[in-house]
Amino acid sequence: MHEHLTPDICVIGAGSGGLSVAAAAAAFGVDVVLVERGRMGGDCLNYGCVPSKAMIAAGKRAHAMRTASIFGIEQVDPAIDFSAVHAHVRSVIEAIAPNDSVERFEGLGVKVIRAEGRFIDERTLEAGGHRISARRFVIATGSSPVIPPIPGIENVEVLTNETIFELEQRPDHLVVVGGGPIGLELAQAHRRLGSRVTVVEAARFLSREDPDLAAIALDALRTEGIALVERHSVVRIERTDDGLRLVAKSEDGGEQIVAGSHLLVAAGRSPNLAALALDAAKVRHDKKGIAVDAGLRSSNRRIYAIGDVAGGPQFTHVANYHAGIAIRALLFRLPAKADYASLPRITFLDPELVQVGLTEAEARKAHGEVRVLTWPVHDNDRAQAERETTGLIKLVADRRGRVIGVSILAKGASEMGNFWSLALSKKMRVRDLTGFISPYPTMGEIGKRAAMSYFTDMARRPVVRRIIRFLRVFG
Repeated sequence: MHEHLTPDICVIGAGSGGLSVAAAAAAFGVDVVLVERGRMGGDCLNYGCVPSKAMIAAGKRAHAMRTASIFGIEQVDPAIDFSAVHAHVRSVIEAIAPNDSVERFEGLGVKVIRAEGRFIDERTLEAGGHRISARRFVIATGSSPVIPPIPGIENVEVLTNETIFELEQRPDHLVVVGGGPIGLELAQAHRRLGSRVTVVEAARFLSREDPDLAAIALDALRTEGIALVERHSVVRIERTDDGLRLVAKSEDGGEQIVAGSHLLVAAGRSPNLAALALDAAKVRHDKKGIAVDAGLRSSNRRIYAIGDVAGGPQFTHVANYHAGIAIRALLFRLPAKADYASLPRITFLDPELVQVGLTEAEARKAHGEVRVLTWPVHDNDRAQAERETTGLIKLVADRRGRVIGVSILAKGASEMGNFWSLALSKKMRVRDLTGFISPYPTMGEIGKRAAMSYFTDMARRPVVRRIIRFLRVFG
């Protein structure tokens, strides 16, 4: 016998976006049911953002010990206890987990059902012995790593971001398939923690990023000893006595063989939709996700989709942004549309790579004539003091001087991304970015210096120089 529930809102998925919707709705006294089949906190807490940054932090400490001589400090090759690194990662997750726990959300007044949910009709979800007929549903089930159909891959153990953090022994030679942010972040972290690492990518590494900055970032990885095999497609994987053997071919038919102890696949993600029986709910969807309008509403007017399942950018901060849009619509009937013009994305390498808005190539395609302003990190005093001089900032402005894109490769670039996301969301112009007082010495000064170069360049133009001479004589 099924218990029948009739809440105002039913949220499916207890990841970042789903929890944000549930918490906000409960705070306003709305009756909320939250359905989650797996771990509370979803991918970000358990398998993604949190554990990866914890491991990256451990790798940075080891790297600092190896490179201390530049500061007059004796450098050492650290002894790494990989099981202790694993414990560090788990402890970080455990420290954050109470914020996402069943107990906390039940304390907020949310009814939590730990079960898989599936629609049985256009307005009813079945989960864990309950039938839920909500006024509105919010699907926030996230995504999962894709395992490509490479011949022989079924014969080896495949690690993904959902399983690699379970390792308590350090991989001797980690082979990574996929040269995007996830693959390269974990490659650098494991290299710094003592593993040999090879990364194989079918296309171009960091293909979405500005090629000038990507090239500098990749050179830094090579300097640390990471082998990068670009434009090679994996055609076969074989199991060996001590691990695996991967065969990759280039576009011209050249073959490269990589032998390793462990295989990490970071070749993209697919939305978690299969279990939901969306056809029964009359919700249009495809392999990219649920089809939604600009307000994140699906073809079934009762059902919204947020985060990775909505077919857009797959970032935790996008899921939280979507949650805000959904809450405005569900609770206040306020129109809101997803706008990604100021969306930041970050590759947490060292140095970090940040993109806010359009890259230079995207801006030229969309706007035609643009101004590109750059400033190198090595001309920054704080960077010199900390011996972190790799990288640059690139500002892209349209013909009216409005900043439409920012690319940054620098230590601490992720923190700079906050400022630049605000600047783009407020449609600031270059002149706006020269009027504020930037504290000295900070890495963030590179942004103001780049903006000021806009006017330095203008002053060199013959017409402007003639005007300046006229003002000096007659002004």
